[in-house]
Amino acid sequence: MSGVSTPTILLTEPIAAAGLDLLRAAGDVRIAHATDPATLAGPLATADALVVRSSPVTAAMLSGAPRLKVVGRHGAGLDGIDLAAAQRLGIPVVSTPGANAESVAEFVILAALALARQAPRAAAALARGDFPAGRSLPSAVVAAGLTGTMLAGRTLGLVGLGAIGRGVAARARGLGMTVLGYDVAAVAPPEGVRLVDLDRLLAASDVVSLHVPQTPQTTGLVGPAALARMRPDALLVNTARAGVVDADAVLAALDAGRLRGYAVDVFAPEPPDPDHPLLHHPRVFATPHMAAMTQDALDAMATAVARGVIAHLTAR
Repeated sequence: MSGVSTPTILLTEPIAAAGLDLLRAAGDVRIAHATDPATLAGPLATADALVVRSSPVTAAMLSGAPRLKVVGRHGAGLDGIDLAAAQRLGIPVVSTPGANAESVAEFVILAALALARQAPRAAAALARGDFPAGRSLPSAVVAAGLTGTMLAGRTLGLVGLGAIGRGVAARARGLGMTVLGYDVAAVAPPEGVRLVDLDRLLAASDVVSLHVPQTPQTTGLVGPAALARMRPDALLVNTARAGVVDADAVLAALDAGRLRGYAVDVFAPEPPDPDHPLLHHPRVFATPHMAAMTQDALDAMATAVARGVIAHLTAR
């Protein structure tokens, strides 16, 4: 990049060293340690590149960054970025599709197993000392209503068959599950996955796992009508986006015995209010947007977003 001034690369938050090292070799890296647009306004005014994790990038932020040549999203979903504004201003946006797919796919299976086996409730009961002395723990587990179900022989319904959905399908088949899939796009199903319409998937699945972006079409996709189609002993897993699910409808279904369990890793806003009822419901397994948080995935996402940003900086 000789003869060209060193670009300023602004990160809202740190990323893994694997990506930071690449960025530092390509420019002057500044980490804001902030996601609030007002706080970022000053640093953005002189930034040539912006890298975000899950925080929004608004039209106002983009308009206030006259030198910006690229926005990098450390992750796959782009719903938090005003893509229309970026296109209008001629600012390319890069992301890391597929870099965290394996990590999220593993987490989906973990979440489904945790719900099916009532593991969070059982662990909490053990920590509280709920099991009486003088009785075997296995017998006490049965008496407490904490017996679970196996996933083997059950049916998994995947709403969305992108990289994550396909990864979940492979793992579920390894567990002996039947796998159904639905996708709004015309996709060739992975091996062993049968494509069905959404109504059929909801009605036939013991576990429903969501793998779609949040768009006007998918917002509230799982609401009262969809929940009414599901089996009353079904489990729902959401590692996609909070808005794809109507949280109030899920809570009502859980309380009415029309849904057995809900695993949720995504909220709006994030972090959720500590008093949010999802965090305290006995049939909810709530986690802090951590499905992709393995060192393997963090390294892969950091490297991918760094390379994407650098490609646009060096192309000019």
